[in-house]
Amino acid sequence: MLRKIRRTLAVLFFACITLLFLDFTGTLHAWLGWMARVQFLPAVLALNVGVVAALAVLTLLFGRVYCSVVCPLGVFQDLVAWLGGRGKRRKYRFSYSPARRWLRCGTLALFVAALVAGVGSLVALLAPYSAYGRIASNFFRPVYLWGNNALAAVAERVGSYAFYETEVRVAGLPTLLIAAATCAVLVVLAWRNGRTYCNTVCPVGTVLGFLSKYALFRPVIDPEKCRDCGLCARGCKAACIDYRNRRIDYSRCVACMDCLDVCRHGAVGYRFRTKTAASVPGAAAGKRTESAAPADTGRRNFLTGTGLLLGVAVARAQEKKVDGGLAVILDKRAPHRITPLVPPGARSLRHLATHCTGCQLCVSVCPNHVLRPSVRPETLMQPESSYERGYCRPECTKCSEVCPTGAILRLTADEKSAVQIGHAVWVRENCVPLTDGVECGNCARHCPAGAITMVASDPASPGSPKIPVVNEERCIGCGACENLCPARPFSAIYVEGHEQHRII
Repeated sequence: MLRKIRRTLAVLFFACITLLFLDFTGTLHAWLGWMARVQFLPAVLALNVGVVAALAVLTLLFGRVYCSVVCPLGVFQDLVAWLGGRGKRRKYRFSYSPARRWLRCGTLALFVAALVAGVGSLVALLAPYSAYGRIASNFFRPVYLWGNNALAAVAERVGSYAFYETEVRVAGLPTLLIAAATCAVLVVLAWRNGRTYCNTVCPVGTVLGFLSKYALFRPVIDPEKCRDCGLCARGCKAACIDYRNRRIDYSRCVACMDCLDVCRHGAVGYRFRTKTAASVPGAAAGKRTESAAPADTGRRNFLTGTGLLLGVAVARAQEKKVDGGLAVILDKRAPHRITPLVPPGARSLRHLATHCTGCQLCVSVCPNHVLRPSVRPETLMQPESSYERGYCRPECTKCSEVCPTGAILRLTADEKSAVQIGHAVWVRENCVPLTDGVECGNCARHCPAGAITMVASDPASPGSPKIPVVNEERCIGCGACENLCPARPFSAIYVEGHEQHRII
């Protein structure tokens, strides 16, 4: 019964958190956004003392329930391990292994040092919630969007507009490679050995493991009923059950309750902690009458290839971008910014770097396609703004609403309109009135802050082509001018970022 309850809750959490990364409308975050904020590391970085205390109390009461129910990366590994264990010969394929404390503590020390030093790229690599966020954003989300676009095309043909098409974007190559490598390592480890990543690498698992040793409720082996069959150890994906000595390593146990179901003699139970249950000496086990069957190492070392569903029904191919069907319009290219742009609410580059774990939830929810993962080594996978596909509309506050770590602080639309994340810079060599001799003024017409004025290029000749002049004190760096500038491939006006955001 306990196992069924745990599995049901785990599936619900996993499905809802995955939907947060897949949803492109931003509507689900109003209902399910709290699930991102109760993740352990985001709560720590956001200084959410209530959530951290609640998770600590939950662990002290019931063990590492967080790892088996709330953490999406843990449930993802359980799903892979379950798929890898299909079939009678692979069902009981795990075995006990001693804890690698030096690796766990060393990884945790490295993680804490990176967190204190503000090395966001290393923090993003090791954070479990962020690792799953990258997998969901880079692999699950495109498939989800292709399916939505296929439904939208079919619905349009029958006169329904229940669905609408949206752009399918793929992350930059560095982020995509990191997500692919992370996914490959996790799948291989989980397929072969279950929760190896959680109990050797994951810093959150190590911290909660320290607390779970003192949990009040825990799985316990009854030496009087145990028959040394070894099924509990061979079914334990955390590799923490030493059935020969009737011991369970509670720092690695993730309270999955699998051992309760596989034991055929009722020797394993989930009970209140007592002195007897806390530690049963190996001598009390007595002489064994039978030994566990040796693991089939040949089959365990073999990883069957899995195919990724590539054939997605897409009703419409992406049309070639042309001007009136005659001239090809070149795509915009990002300018070289000396200082990167980060979203309003981030306050400064340093604040974002020290709080962001690179989960890419803000990137997934951005409706204007402004945010994307950084490819800079020092801020790898953290969000940056770029305006080739859209601009940061002053009324949009989606990224600040979904950030679970406090890296992007929550803002109202009025507060955001007063935050200056950068200022516009005019590039004379690219400006259409000067290069092509035609009137433009697109940047001035669409500037929401009224920071751009068109003036005569030659003050002595009022009839000369008009060029933009930027009032840097009024500019908020939203990028409307850069995005809507007709110059290609580089805009005649672009936004240069500020290290420290200003209020205007």
